[in-house]
Amino acid sequence: MFDPASRFTQALSPDGLTSLAAALSALLGAIDDCKRTRADIERDPAVLLLARHLGHLAIENRPQQADLRRNCIEAAAAVARTPLLLMLAERGVAYDAEAKAAFHSEGRKAMKRLAAALGLVRTEHEVRSCLGGIAVSGEILLHANEIYVQLTIGCTRPGHEVMFRRVDGRRDYAGGQNHWASLTELLDPDHFAERIRRELGLTAQPTASVPLFA
Repeated sequence: MFDPASRFTQALSPDGLTSLAAALSALLGAIDDCKRTRADIERDPAVLLLARHLGHLAIENRPQQADLRRNCIEAAAAVARTPLLLMLAERGVAYDAEAKAAFHSEGRKAMKRLAAALGLVRTEHEVRSCLGGIAVSGEILLHANEIYVQLTIGCTRPGHEVMFRRVDGRRDYAGGQNHWASLTELLDPDHFAERIRRELGLTAQPTASVPLFA
């Protein structure tokens, strides 16, 4: 219910806003109220009081700024070292359209790198996505003349995110016996390609002269 006076009452008695999340929610609510009543957000007393309360919570019993900056730098470096596909697999992408789009984008890149490691030329394979519903990750597929590789997360046990099997042509969707691999293996395409050739007995060999993918 729209109550333009509520932000002033909340700003005058913010004791119940004991967490950053609660204080931020109240501040954003006050800003929304200002927009609806066309009040000056930069001068609104409720907005300013709630912003100061949020700042107080951010400082009270928290690490010093220098420590926070160091922790932030270390966290950013850790994120940079972790492949995005691994992060998405750990958190899941169900019911998150942006995360799911990132999963399919990164998954297709990984499949293209695997195709290059297997020595497949463009005309010998295709990489495609099957998005599925909002409750699942969907699948990223590499389908070549002799091999079918599928990546999915969330519905298999850890270490079984990648399935691969031998097929007889690009119209063969059933193929032979399923083999399983981890997402980590997919992210090391050269070694994974060696395993695939060995276990499936592929005739294709890496071709150094074949242009890699853009």
